[in-house]
Amino acid sequence: MATDTSLIETDFSVAPDVGAPDRPAWGAVLSMSLGVFALVTAEFLPASLLTPLAEGLQISKGAAGQAVTATALVALVTSLFVSVLVRGLDRRWVLMGLSVLLIVSNLLVASAPGLGVLLVGRILMGIALGGFWSLSVATVMRLVPEDSIPRALAIMFMGVSAATVFAVPVGSYLGALIGWRGVFVAATGLAVLALFVQSVTLPPLPAQGSARMGTLFQVLARPGIGIGMIAVLLVFAGHFTFFTYIRPFLETVTGVGIDGVTAILFGFGLANFAGTYLVAFVIERSLRLALILLPLVMATLALLLTSFGGIPMMDAALVALWGLVFAGIPVSWSTWITRSMPDQAEAGGSLIVAAINFAIASGAGLGGALLEVSGPRGVFLASGLILATAVLTIISRVRTS
Repeated sequence: MATDTSLIETDFSVAPDVGAPDRPAWGAVLSMSLGVFALVTAEFLPASLLTPLAEGLQISKGAAGQAVTATALVALVTSLFVSVLVRGLDRRWVLMGLSVLLIVSNLLVASAPGLGVLLVGRILMGIALGGFWSLSVATVMRLVPEDSIPRALAIMFMGVSAATVFAVPVGSYLGALIGWRGVFVAATGLAVLALFVQSVTLPPLPAQGSARMGTLFQVLARPGIGIGMIAVLLVFAGHFTFFTYIRPFLETVTGVGIDGVTAILFGFGLANFAGTYLVAFVIERSLRLALILLPLVMATLALLLTSFGGIPMMDAALVALWGLVFAGIPVSWSTWITRSMPDQAEAGGSLIVAAINFAIASGAGLGGALLEVSGPRGVFLASGLILATAVLTIISRVRTS
């Protein structure tokens, strides 16, 4: 009996009968940026509050770090299945529902009596994060005319840069003033604001196409795509092995207090913001150079911190340089997606979101285990080795044309 292959295909395209609007809905685009800012801020908070959070719940720092692992694992699964699960629903209501989940998540974490409730809250965070990210680009494409899409996407991703600049250092600073629970209450307020702006500005966005899982597997089976996703996983796993446990390193190895931690993390955020713009010059010169050079520099920094860390000014400079370089990683790999599979860029985007979240989970999980056994230097050493493996994989196997 013949098989109807249409039943296993995924339509990631925008339906031709709907089309893009004649006038850009910039208010709705800004609401998407605000939603991203609220999500990424909540995602990053455990990294800046790891020590007081662990002490407040009377658990180890490694166990507290598993809150990051739980979020990432759930975001991974959500990113793969959300389009199928909500395929008949208006995207306006789906996005607002995900913002509600973020609010509930932050409230649960803020009131958590122990590890169990903390993990439940972060699981809800993972659903909100994976779902919002997977739908965000396609949503923005429907809010503005075609010639305004690049500008609209830039505005949306400003939410990520802003969260990188402010979430970690401000979270660390506020944690010392109002406690880690107070910081998550403040994050709840930010999520409420995002939900309100979305309710006012987002137009109806009826479901389009027929989302199914088959195309994801077909794209993954294309020559060079699978190994590229492995490289993505390694690069981001190396970063999050480093980033999730940066505060214990700064406290125990660098030897700085809360003010020093806040200043160093703020430097990381500012450098990351600048790197988002500077990486474009590298990519324009050579995408392959960007894919290789950025993780190579990060690997070198991780090994330098492992071997020579302990001098505050030097550690601050190396961490800031890491922030500058890492800013180019998502941009360069997104560019790789558009060049490697221009006909299925959104399917590739779903795969890369899944790979990144698996990397976050594995990096945070590995780092937490190593932190208990070998301390922060061991965590940073593992980060450097993972990134070095990524560089070798990219050089030998990843194609850019």
